[in-house]
Parts: sequence; structure tokens; C-alpha cells
Amino acid sequence: MQPDKTDWQIIDLLSKEHKSNTTIANELGVSEGTIRQRIKKLQDAGIIKIRALRNPEILENQQLAVVTVVISESKLLETKAKEILKLKNVISVSILSGHYDIMIEVLVDSNKGLIEFLTQQLSKVDGISRTETFLTLKSFNKWI
Repeated sequence: MQPDKTDWQIIDLLSKEHKSNTTIANELGVSEGTIRQRIKKLQDAGIIKIRALRNPEILENQQLAVVTVVISESKLLETKAKEILKLKNVISVSILSGHYDIMIEVLVDSNKGLIEFLTQQLSKVDGISRTETFLTLKSFNKWI
């Protein structure tokens, strides 16, 4: 499925803030049923996912970290990214260009959780030649 102009308008509105189907319908000049059906089709097609996001600044006893990874063989990039995505506490995985091959966002329980992630989970993924970890101290307009 390829989104049309109306689908993109719905996606744009929902990307900025939560709005009811009725509000979106009024803004776009269509019926609420049209919006409801289009959102369902977009979800079923895997184009959008609607969920609540949290401000990481309010999370107690949790640490948001970024782990960058160098993979030993570039042909393994997508396979290893998908494998890493299945690990506990992983929020997202991205394939990068530049000095690192993969970037992992992880939400862990304090420093002990980060150590456990690095030594007990990530270390079991074969093909990783090097990692570097960055702790997120403060975020601006970051929601997880």
C-alpha cells in the first residue's frame, strides 16, 4: 500500500500530537468514518503505529543509552540489526553510515542494567567487533 495525499495528511497530523478521529476529520473536511478506516488500513499495512510515548526525563531509576556497534562483515548488517532488535530493553536499532555500522537505543535499569545489557545480551551477538556506549544525560524533545 502506498499512502495517498489524505493518508499523508493524517500521518502528518498524528505525528505532531494525538488528535481524535473527529478532530482530524473536521480539519481535513471528511467524515470520521473515513479517518477511522484510513488509520486502520495504515496500521494494518505497517505504515503507522499508534502508541503512547514517555518523556525520558521523568523516568526514575532508568537510563537511556546509545550503543554504537561495528560489525565485522558488512554483509551481516541487516541480519545483526534484526538480531539486536530482539534483545531485552532495546527501543530501536538503526543502520548507519560513517564510523559505526549500527546504533542501538536502549532503556535500562540504572548502570547495573546497562552492564547486564552489554555483558549478558549484546556480547552474545556474534560478528560484533567493537562497541561504544553513550549515556543520555538530558534530552530535548525526545520521547520514547
